[in-house]
Amino acid sequence: MVTQLADLWEQSPLAFYCAMVACLYLFYLAVTLSMIDIRTHTLPNRYVLPAYAVAGSLLASSVLLAGNPAHLLRLVGGAVALGALYWILWAVYPAGMGFGDVKLAGVLGIYLGFLSWNHVLIGGAAGFVAGGLWGLALILSRRGTAKSRIPFGPSMLAGALATMLLIPV
Repeated sequence: MVTQLADLWEQSPLAFYCAMVACLYLFYLAVTLSMIDIRTHTLPNRYVLPAYAVAGSLLASSVLLAGNPAHLLRLVGGAVALGALYWILWAVYPAGMGFGDVKLAGVLGIYLGFLSWNHVLIGGAAGFVAGGLWGLALILSRRGTAKSRIPFGPSMLAGALATMLLIPV
């Protein structure tokens, strides 16, 4: 993500600022939703649904201002791909995941699609890895069992953020 932001600065400072504001918004969203999900096991619509408009408009503006209109397809495709994957998982086994996770997946798909299709794939998988590690830590610390419910939103957000920060474009 850092290299993408540096490239945007060279192409158009305004595109850079749009992407930077989108990243700051994602950080705010990650902290807020993680705290709520850990406490209540919910991802409220009042935070998740507006994120589609905020992230979509900021990142779409960024790619257009940078002169890369073809990248709009990745923004939309990332949202559809991750949203569809999570919707299928929810439809197959609704007790295993809340619908808030499905809605959040689309938002994360916008951010990951902004970078590349590879980021969409890795970021989607990284959420499951983070969730598995969290569950394993709970089991090993004897604070939970294999049947314990864990909030999945923080794992999804951690996986997406780690992918955005660690995987080069």
